[in-house]
Amino acid sequence: MDQEFQLSQSDGRPMYQQIMEQIKWRITAKEWDPGFKLPSIRELAVSTRVSVITVKRAYQELESEGVIFTRQGKGSFVAEVNDLGIRLQEKELELKLTEVLKTARSLGMDTDELVRRLREVASAKKRGN
Repeated sequence: MDQEFQLSQSDGRPMYQQIMEQIKWRITAKEWDPGFKLPSIRELAVSTRVSVITVKRAYQELESEGVIFTRQGKGSFVAEVNDLGIRLQEKELELKLTEVLKTARSLGMDTDELVRRLREVASAKKRGN
């Protein structure tokens, strides 16, 4: 593997989700191109010190999302979908927006106020502030 996976017990998210996120990041960052062969489930389990079941679940979830595909006896590979990187980035944006919305609601902001604040930030960035 070109780079180790960084998993954290204190992260709060299940290990399989951390593995999925790091694989998606490598794909969107163009570290792993379409057709790239992923580490075997066993290799990744050993290197990350998690169970084979955990890695297998991550790979199954990624396959169901269309991020990777598996060939029996050959391994798992990055899917060759043209818009895969865009889809992953959009999903990441959606997750971040969901977090922002939760934060805004915890501060007592409604959606209209959040949109107004987002426009203010965008306007300030456009002006170079």
